[in-house]
Amino acid sequence: MSEIRVNTLGNESNTGGPVLSGITTFSGQQYFIPPTGTTAERPSGCPPGSIRFNTDSAHLEYWNGLVWLEFEASSVELGNQLVTNSTSGTGVRGLIVGGYGGSPAVTKNTIDYLSISTLGNTYNFGDISSGTRYRAGCAASRTRGVFAGGNPETADIHFVTIASTGNSTDYSNLTVSKSATSGCSNQTRALFAGGFDSPSHTDVIDALTIASSADCIDFGNLSVSRDRVGSISSSTRAIFGNGLNAPTNEFNTIDYVTISTTGNAQDFGDTTQARWSARAASNSTRGMWGGGYTPTMYNIIDFVTIATTGNAQDFGDLNTAKGGCFSMASSTRALFGGGETPTPQDAIDYVTILSTGNAVDFGDISSSTKTLAGGLSNGHGGL
Repeated sequence: MSEIRVNTLGNESNTGGPVLSGITTFSGQQYFIPPTGTTAERPSGCPPGSIRFNTDSAHLEYWNGLVWLEFEASSVELGNQLVTNSTSGTGVRGLIVGGYGGSPAVTKNTIDYLSISTLGNTYNFGDISSGTRYRAGCAASRTRGVFAGGNPETADIHFVTIASTGNSTDYSNLTVSKSATSGCSNQTRALFAGGFDSPSHTDVIDALTIASSADCIDFGNLSVSRDRVGSISSSTRAIFGNGLNAPTNEFNTIDYVTISTTGNAQDFGDTTQARWSARAASNSTRGMWGGGYTPTMYNIIDFVTIATTGNAQDFGDLNTAKGGCFSMASSTRALFGGGETPTPQDAIDYVTILSTGNAVDFGDISSSTKTLAGGLSNGHGGL
């Protein structure tokens, strides 16, 4: 038996908390059960430090006074071995899809994975089942990762089950074949914005019901035709920033839409630098774009507050100026990896989303150097 002392903070009946005060002691057999509920049932206005178990994500989370955040684990004990790399299975899982690189450089069919809560190198997840691909648009629910389009130009959409490993399954289609589209999602719906639909750029936004095998529907249009956009989302809003309409028109434009509706994008503001292939990641509160080209390489990281509108602000810098990274996020961290400087890279950087500052080294892509790979996670801001 173990004894745990809990300091409750009075009657918290407005949030479903205990009607207790002072120091309360109770005994249990090596564990205690915190309050549980879905993401939609999260209370607000709790005392900072309040703890609950999220039954959707299967993770403990705490209220920091502003938002609910997941507990991050830096290690896990497996038998007598302490594991601190990305195979440990702790925290949110991120996947890296396809890409271009290696020596000699070739298009990739590999899918790699990592645990965003840890530090370390990636590990093999499986392969793209229908061949090689780069510049695919990626999105995810808590259980399913999806990627759409890409080079060679295609309308195919594949999925994987994020918590497992294995090859992808072809299950749906975009409205047209295109490459360099950009994806984001909430738990139900994925959006794929812009891209290159030969012989021209497109402004089309496709909408996919993630759990369904039905093909995409036409959601609406971006404010301007462009590819290599960076996309972020909360559970309600999708935001699309930067992009290119070749040969010379790069954009600092930021558009937004409401995910549950259909219609054309509206103006959100501008990023700090017009560029393309700046990769984007977000939690539910804040989104950011890292790196990019004009074709000058940039190391800048911009950020916006998703629920508002306005111009992006400077967050800090990547470790290296580069474009074509993959990106992914948990509720606390954003990762930017691979890319080219101009040669393909294997380094992965991370930042703490709710702070500002320069990126820190996370680890490396183990399979090879990669640029123009897709990134997704099962803990991003849309979930």
